[in-house]
Amino acid sequence: MWEEYREALLAHPEAIRLPVSQLEKQRVRVVERGLAAVGFSVLLPRSAGISELDGLFVEPIHWRTGIGWALMHDAVGLAQLQKARAIEVTANPLAEGFYKKFGFVRIGEAQTQFGPASRMRYVLTVSRGR
Repeated sequence: MWEEYREALLAHPEAIRLPVSQLEKQRVRVVERGLAAVGFSVLLPRSAGISELDGLFVEPIHWRTGIGWALMHDAVGLAQLQKARAIEVTANPLAEGFYKKFGFVRIGEAQTQFGPASRMRYVLTVSRGR
């Protein structure tokens, strides 16, 4: 994680703890290298036609290796299976560039316990045959 957020996350570990229900409902995807988990994503159905990317994390030493991109492509496939038309995310300012590169657009602002963030949306393309 970025140094700017280290103290706040250490003070509030519940912010990055995955609820057991998300694991039980198979909403969490994990990327492993060897025996270590190096990244994960959480995609939740939020409302009719919208899925929420509730978490995307890649260990910093594995940044720029395609793991985040693979997790996003997986999330797109899962959202399409959920019949979603879009994926939304609350992106901290330092992650916003990643989401923009993937194709998300800024749709508003959000206030989180760690400060201001952008609300972003990725519109899913219609997939025939699903």
